[in-house]
Amino acid sequence: MLTIAIAGGGTGGHIYPGLAVAERIKDKAGHNRLIWIGSKKGMDRSIVEGAGLEFFGIPAGKLRRYFSLKTIADFFRVAAGFFAAKRILKKQKADILFSKGGFVSVPPCAAAASLGIPVFTHESDFSPGLATRLNLRYVKKTNGCVFISYPKTASFFPESLQGKITLSGNPVRSTFRNADPQKGRDFLNVGPQERILLVLGGSQGAREVNSLIATALGDLRRHYTIVHQYGRQPDPQPQREEGYIPLAYIKEEMPHVLAAAELVVGRSGAGTVWESAVTGKPMILIPLCGSGTRGAQVENADFFEKEGAAQVLTGTEATAENLIELANDLALNNEKREKMAAMSLRLGSLDGAGIIADYILGAAPL
Repeated sequence: MLTIAIAGGGTGGHIYPGLAVAERIKDKAGHNRLIWIGSKKGMDRSIVEGAGLEFFGIPAGKLRRYFSLKTIADFFRVAAGFFAAKRILKKQKADILFSKGGFVSVPPCAAAASLGIPVFTHESDFSPGLATRLNLRYVKKTNGCVFISYPKTASFFPESLQGKITLSGNPVRSTFRNADPQKGRDFLNVGPQERILLVLGGSQGAREVNSLIATALGDLRRHYTIVHQYGRQPDPQPQREEGYIPLAYIKEEMPHVLAAAELVVGRSGAGTVWESAVTGKPMILIPLCGSGTRGAQVENADFFEKEGAAQVLTGTEATAENLIELANDLALNNEKREKMAAMSLRLGSLDGAGIIADYILGAAPL
């Protein structure tokens, strides 16, 4: 029996893909033991334990590309996280570590490398984030592997690592591949003839997206029932009315609601674009951009637009007028919308969770 440790967390975008890999490992080799190393604080523990995995919390410090006084305190948290992860890996006799990213994944990767445990890591975005770049040294040291979601992501890595890169796509939970549109309609209490435009502001919400929807709502309802996941409660809180269903957060029902949707509007984080692709949805993407972001969402959105699965509103283009024009054009142009849906489904056909699970199990030490 192997003990496979998964490290990552901080946001759902780092947790849910890791759970997708864990799910596939259980399906393929259920006799093995899976443990999760994540942050002591935040959502990590509740989500992971809710999925039935053993959870071990460690101190976590934020990784910054700029200097801040908080960097000093975070340095000590990262160091404490390293020693805590090392104790956990030794005590639990881990054979392999798979990192799904996020700042909490770096100490476990470093600890695993120090113990000679093979390190595997996955990058969800088009260009690698800081955590992935830091974890590369541990992948190389332990003869592990880097999994990527986009073919061109390989160009961001050094020549010495090119032989250790595997294109996997982004891991998505099987519930999205097996989603039932009728269950989504039943949850929303909408009829079979209602066309659904699903707005995804993320679990924390997206102020820009929420504002655009508030302005464009009247025009968007000409063709669609708007289902709006708005995240953290704004003031005033949106109220349900004819043709508009606001929800703070959609949890277990999300795969089915997504399957029922005709069109998706939202940010272009890895979770949104790949879950939409798995369910074959055309997208209007409004990527987070500007200061305070490294531009990963813009890159993700650009890829899906070039592949014909999405249309993008970036920066000053992200206006209510432009959103209305794109949404109404797609509502009236069945051929265009269906072509985008087909391209989306093609991109989502790559089974990231299965590819990663097979690789990890095949590389397991005897």
